[in-house]
Amino acid sequence: MKIGNLNFNEYACLAPMAGVADRAMREICMDFGASYCIGELTSAKGVAMNDRKSETLLAVSDAERPMGVQIFGFEPKTMAQAAVMSLKNKPDFIDINFGCPVKKVAGKGAGAGLLKDIPKMLDITRAVVKTVNTPVTVKTRLGWDDNNRIITEIAEPLQDCGIKELAIHGRTRAQMYRGEADWSLIREVKNNPRITIPIIGNGDVTTPEQAKFCFDEFGVDAIMVGRATFGCPWIFEDMQHYLNAGELLAPRRMQWCVDILKEHVERSIEWIGDERKGIVHSRRHFAASPAFKSL
Repeated sequence: MKIGNLNFNEYACLAPMAGVADRAMREICMDFGASYCIGELTSAKGVAMNDRKSETLLAVSDAERPMGVQIFGFEPKTMAQAAVMSLKNKPDFIDINFGCPVKKVAGKGAGAGLLKDIPKMLDITRAVVKTVNTPVTVKTRLGWDDNNRIITEIAEPLQDCGIKELAIHGRTRAQMYRGEADWSLIREVKNNPRITIPIIGNGDVTTPEQAKFCFDEFGVDAIMVGRATFGCPWIFEDMQHYLNAGELLAPRRMQWCVDILKEHVERSIEWIGDERKGIVHSRRHFAASPAFKSL
């Protein structure tokens, strides 16, 4: 698979997750074979105003490459400006978020809110692509709600804007993260003979078996893994082994899992620069880890 001039041999990547996919998590997921990762959702307006938090979210370390930064906003000019400003961190690509469903983003006409304003979505995409030489990608959803599942209609126009990859979450904005992801329209996009860019499927990929099913059934170029990575960064190694060998890796020992999670929290402390904050920030991963299930 290629994104611009970037070549990938692995086919499972880390989804961008606000407040979760921080540098510590991205680095440890890359250690276990994620094909690439995308940074946390970052406000283009904040970047343009030189907001310190936004600058931190755009930081890129060599240990997490290849890595893309993700920006969101509703003004083409501001989005293009933020894209240019993000280049000082030398990201491998820039991802535009047209899929975030939370009210404070979508309700202001950004993220998934742009699924209700396709002309502006395309204006933003063209503005960013035109302004930078770095590959530009897009992550979005099926549509705003069940009555407006428009992904098959907008995929080709987005490609025509010059993006190098399209990631699709198999839910509508109205669904948020509820219910089951529907990959049937993702398959329809992928089967469009005029689509030449990689199509990435996202939503409910939680096991190696599900990963293989998504490739076999829907023909995607890669899968994007989100919540299944919480407390389980080794899931990328599990998936890649199953895709290559057709068999599951042996269950890992508890102590091995604990050591990996300890390393995760230590990286989080180092990144944040405060022991207590680093531990508190990491707790969601430990609460969700399969290593601690049933204890």
